[in-house]
Amino acid sequence: MAPQYAQSLRFRLPPLLFFLQTGFIVVFIVYVDIEQNTNNGYKDEFQDVHVMVILGFGFLATFLVRYSFSGAGFTLLVVAMAVQWAVILNGVESMYHRGNILINMRSLVVAEMCTASSLIAIGAVLGKTNPVHLLLIALLEISGFVLNGWLLQTFVKVQFLNTIMLLHIFGAFFGLMLSWVLYRQGSEQQHEKEKIDRKTGLFSVMGTLFLWMFWPSFNSVLVEVDHLDRGRSLRAVYSTYLALAVSAVTAAGFSVLTSPQGKLNLFHIQRCTLAGGVAIGVAMSAVHLPWVATAIGFAAALISTLGSRYIKPIMLFAFECHDTCGVLSVHGLPGILGWMVQLLLQIADSDDLTTAVRFAVFHICTLLITLSLSMSLGLITGFLLKCHFWRPPQNKKCFDDQAFWEFPHQAGKR
Repeated sequence: MAPQYAQSLRFRLPPLLFFLQTGFIVVFIVYVDIEQNTNNGYKDEFQDVHVMVILGFGFLATFLVRYSFSGAGFTLLVVAMAVQWAVILNGVESMYHRGNILINMRSLVVAEMCTASSLIAIGAVLGKTNPVHLLLIALLEISGFVLNGWLLQTFVKVQFLNTIMLLHIFGAFFGLMLSWVLYRQGSEQQHEKEKIDRKTGLFSVMGTLFLWMFWPSFNSVLVEVDHLDRGRSLRAVYSTYLALAVSAVTAAGFSVLTSPQGKLNLFHIQRCTLAGGVAIGVAMSAVHLPWVATAIGFAAALISTLGSRYIKPIMLFAFECHDTCGVLSVHGLPGILGWMVQLLLQIADSDDLTTAVRFAVFHICTLLITLSLSMSLGLITGFLLKCHFWRPPQNKKCFDDQAFWEFPHQAGKR
């Protein structure tokens, strides 16, 4: 039986896609140019980040047994649209001062990282939305994230590298508020299609492997924007790799310890193994010693695994927040851990009390601004998407590809 709202997407998704794409093309014709006489210093790193965003997040979203088409396909659709939007938004300041937007490898890397933040937010409502919702979420989330970076750099004087690495915190809490507003009655009981089987679980683990492999490039690609010393970029690679290695081992250990049957949990292996990369990315500018990176990886995996096991159910039953991919445990909590580590390490490295207090005040303001903006925009976006005009899928059609995709074997039966 076809879903009630399947046909109505014909009059919402194509017009939205064509309207947005036409608008972007006009902006590119009028304002966007390719920067000349620029080197290809970001070319290899851009390819790594590109693989992370497309293959990593794309495969990672295929874990649901009847939502793998949508998980991968909608990720590609969102990324293709969101990258263009991020390039335009990040170039607004250049357009204001120079009259045009210049594209180079660095601008594409930054756009991909902004897009990654929107994919994190989408993970909280994965399977409970349609592609129109996902596009609107991505566009609004990226707008808020770029605005957050501008506010922090302009008023709090935060370095660009530190603002872009807040993508985990911003995306996670944006998605969390979105999930709270879009909560569906009956979500206390696990949906019959909200489960993993062998095939989708394997493809999702492939996404984890892509993310795990290329995360050092993701964390180090923009280090030289603020620090011309090549050694800092390499140190970021070393620190990220060590944190990821330790978090993978720690997540596996605590997954078994917290399991009633004493077995590994696939969800923990898919996601909690990445928590070290999240935390070290936020704290990266203050991490100079290998043992600090390993300690961060251990603590991040511990928090992420325990959060996935215990905090995620509490958020569902106590706060009616159904977090499909566990973005709070995988990105939000490890991101805040990285923020706390950076605060403590910077205070420890300060020469005097005045400098330490000044940094602490500004650092706390950075987190408060990021959380306030992400959560408020998440609420606004949630209430906007709650309108029935966007035709949300019925409860029984959540986590189901059939609502959006053609299946040749079913068409043949008709």
